Amino acid sequence: MKTVRINVGKVGVVRRMGDYHRVLTAGKHWVRFSDEVKSYAMDGFYVVTSDVEIMLRDEKFKSLVEIVEVKDFEIALKSKGHNFERVMGPGRYFYFKGLVDFNFEIIDRRNTEEANELKLGLMNKAELTPYRLEVKIEAFEEGLLFIDGKYVRRLTKGLYFFWKYVVPVEVMKVDMRQVLMEISGQELLTKDKAALRLNFQATYRLVDAEKALLENKDYQKQLYTAFQLALREFVGTLTLDELLAAKDKVAVAIFEHVKAEAKNLGIEVITAGIRDIILPGEVRDIMNKVLVAQKSAEANTIARREETAATRTLMNTAKLMEDNDMLYRLKE
Repeated sequence: MKTVRINVGKVGVVRRMGDYHRVLTAGKHWVRFSDEVKSYAMDGFYVVTSDVEIMLRDEKFKSLVEIVEVKDFEIALKSKGHNFERVMGPGRYFYFKGLVDFNFEIIDRRNTEEANELKLGLMNKAELTPYRLEVKIEAFEEGLLFIDGKYVRRLTKGLYFFWKYVVPVEVMKVDMRQVLMEISGQELLTKDKAALRLNFQATYRLVDAEKALLENKDYQKQLYTAFQLALREFVGTLTLDELLAAKDKVAVAIFEHVKAEAKNLGIEVITAGIRDIILPGEVRDIMNKVLVAQKSAEANTIARREETAATRTLMNTAKLMEDNDMLYRLKE
């Protein structure tokens, strides 16, 4: 026989012929020469192995330890006293009671949104990085939260955390700022069959992200198409001269027409207007000739008007001189 000493703060495990025999607490103990004694620190934290499972059948050993079981869909936040120490993944663990005050917070990661209930300082721990999904919604954005493929709610600006891997989490972010839409090079026919190209622009912003993304697909493309169709509809009812004379009124009519349709897309149209009307070369030449002819006619009219006025003045002068000899002499 031999004596072994187990120091305070340690626990001894005796193995005989390779098998677990008994547990020893602090103090001196007699064991056989062939016995193997392994000591465990009571402030340590250990994984439950198959050997430990056998040791747990001993009621004395079982009474000395505390078992912590973390399931596949869980994690455990381990603290010593009030200080966070580490994250425990799935598995079975044990520690010895009576020396260190270990605390464990078991978290069910299937409740993915409960990550937001933890303190921000704790969520920022590097040990939690493999388990968390971090989403930041900027001041000009909104987010739509989907959990396990189902829409849950809208997210406004802020920082959000979710548990990963157990339940699929997706956040669809949309920009809520004002957007400029260019509708360029639209080839259109007027009522009098004049071909032209038209450049149109509009500004809009998203006001209802749920309607735009959940009830509609490619809302931007739908808005673009709505403007295209409205342009064709209104331009086709006007002659070229009417269009050139009233393009601002046409823009207002298109704005009002598309505004109502955009509301169903979750969009607010802010402004709309015709930027350019581009005519084919031959049409431009004809219009230039018409303009030159018009200006020439106006110039001739003005010249004739001036000649008429001059002649009328001469006639008035002659009549005065005929009626007044003194005026005639002064004129001479």
